[in-house]
Amino acid sequence: MSSAQIEIQLIGIVVAAACALPGVFLVLRGMAMMSDAISHTVLLGIVLGFLITGDLESPWLLFGAAAMGLLTVSLTELLNRTRLVKQDAAIGLVFPALFSIAVILISRFARGVHLDTDAVLLGELAFAPFDRLMLFGALLPRSLVVMSIILVINLLFILALYKELKLATFDAGLAAALGFSPALIHYGLMGMVSITAVGAFDAVGSILVVAFMVAPAAAAYLLTDKLERMLLYSVGLGALGAVGGYWMAHLMDANIAGSMATVIGLLFLLCLLFAPERGLLATAARRQRQRWEFAQTMLTIHLLHHEGTPEAEIENRLDHLHDHLRWEPAFAQGVVQRADERGLVRLENGSLHLTEAGRGLATTMLTEKR
Repeated sequence: MSSAQIEIQLIGIVVAAACALPGVFLVLRGMAMMSDAISHTVLLGIVLGFLITGDLESPWLLFGAAAMGLLTVSLTELLNRTRLVKQDAAIGLVFPALFSIAVILISRFARGVHLDTDAVLLGELAFAPFDRLMLFGALLPRSLVVMSIILVINLLFILALYKELKLATFDAGLAAALGFSPALIHYGLMGMVSITAVGAFDAVGSILVVAFMVAPAAAAYLLTDKLERMLLYSVGLGALGAVGGYWMAHLMDANIAGSMATVIGLLFLLCLLFAPERGLLATAARRQRQRWEFAQTMLTIHLLHHEGTPEAEIENRLDHLHDHLRWEPAFAQGVVQRADERGLVRLENGSLHLTEAGRGLATTMLTEKR
């Protein structure tokens, strides 16, 4: 493996980790698409910063991008507060307008400058190792240095304000009552998203920024209820998607950013299908199990209702369940078999009888209904 291959993968891992951390809070707040909006509108901040300074390496581009990200959030919330436009529609109104202004400014005043919109949207990690800077006597890829610094900033921000972020995310009203400022925390988080997005722009492009922010966090949400674990899982899934995406691109001779986004999407799909609690298969199995359990409960109530009555000899027969409970014979046979295995009923000569456990279950359910 060459040094360039190692560096590309390291850049992908660092970018994935830096994006995944704020992405967790975006997903939990129901603002996942805000990452898409910010990752596009920060381009206007970059363009304005370049037009003012005339230098693509100027740190003012980063500040301009962060400010534009905050402006995007502010305008979106301003529209949302009118109650005439919902949040998703507000995002759809604000970010195309700001992004289109950036595209017009690039085409009019920045032709020939490395602000090509295709490169910004798609990115090209293969070129990242060629842009290097000297740091502590070592010549390192610029993207790796910049994103490592942003990753550290994100970590420090989350560690310093972990309790406040957690409280404001899950219960903003309680956070305000306890003296915290949910609005200040919110804009701090959006500023972190903006800085992360612009830092990742040159290396991976807008599309992969959105993929790194949303998909790993959404997949981690399916795997755990703990915020600490969700942060760790999100970073791990993002890093796995970065490495897997690179080798997919290597084998298929395809775009690296697109391959990484594809692998991250596949990881999310696997979590969606196989997550232990929230996965589609687990949900389907749980619903099927609940269906059988509910049917067994209904069977015990039916038997208790007719127990000791003249009709019991007919009503409590297995072949009569189809008439009374509208169950197909095969389904009724399955319910009786499971109830018998649980010790709720016993079958004697085609007639069903409650056990003490079954009688207790039926009595409990009837009592709760009352």
